Amino acid sequence: MSTATALRPHKSPLEIVKSVSAIATLPEVTNRIIATVEDPRSSASQLNRIVAHDPALVTRILKVVNSAFYGLSGQIGSIERAIVLLGLNAVKNIAVAASLGQLFRGAKLGRQFTAKDVWTHCLAVGVTARDLANRMKLPLADEAFLAGMIHDVGILISLQTAPEMLRQVCETAAAELAADFCKLEEQLIGNDHQALGMALAEHWRFPRACQLVAGYHHRPAELDDPNRTIVALVYVADTLCCQSTHGFNLTALHQTLEPADLESLQINPDVVAATREKLDELVSATAGLV
Repeated sequence: MSTATALRPHKSPLEIVKSVSAIATLPEVTNRIIATVEDPRSSASQLNRIVAHDPALVTRILKVVNSAFYGLSGQIGSIERAIVLLGLNAVKNIAVAASLGQLFRGAKLGRQFTAKDVWTHCLAVGVTARDLANRMKLPLADEAFLAGMIHDVGILISLQTAPEMLRQVCETAAAELAADFCKLEEQLIGNDHQALGMALAEHWRFPRACQLVAGYHHRPAELDDPNRTIVALVYVADTLCCQSTHGFNLTALHQTLEPADLESLQINPDVVAATREKLDELVSATAGLV
């Protein structure tokens, strides 16, 4: 029971995040890339100089750029060309994916899932949210992908601080499909992955929209903020992916996408249906990011 004590509410989510040194700090190059892209004064040449100093990251970015994920014809052989074609935000997202993917490794989440399955799910949600944004003609596609990709990072904190309790949450949620995953986390661990994820995204200095997605992706209706649209996109994407068989799917099994719910979130049901139809194709394109 001592593992659960570490996460009891007498410690704030941010205090808990800072205690997990293994994941509390992103690689320096990733932080520099995020800071550069978020700075409106930055240029493609500045980003190119940062990325070029990390050969492993260069290889990873070129692999993704030339995969089905972006659907570019021909082979792109340089980071400079990749940045020109995709834009700064897209290259930032690939760099973040390369860093985060290394954190979701090894650990079991009950009998059915591993940490890698959570990462598969996060990528699926990211690409699904991006598709929803594109279909709705919202200028949020790259932001939606990044937000979807990091929406469940709070699970990483529980994996480090209360692994046995998290496994118990997963086993209970798998056995009782109507169970509310977040409520189980609060009961057994002391904080749900939303609270921990928001604290981690804040600690990592991710954009405000990402912080709110991490903190509210199961309850967007409670949010009164200009970023509510991107939170709603991730909520819908998360629900669609949890209803499918793409990776870890226990967190949103109880969620529904009734027309009235979508209307309140200002999301067109026809758009959701079209994205649902293409879900397998969308997710298969993320293979290069896993």
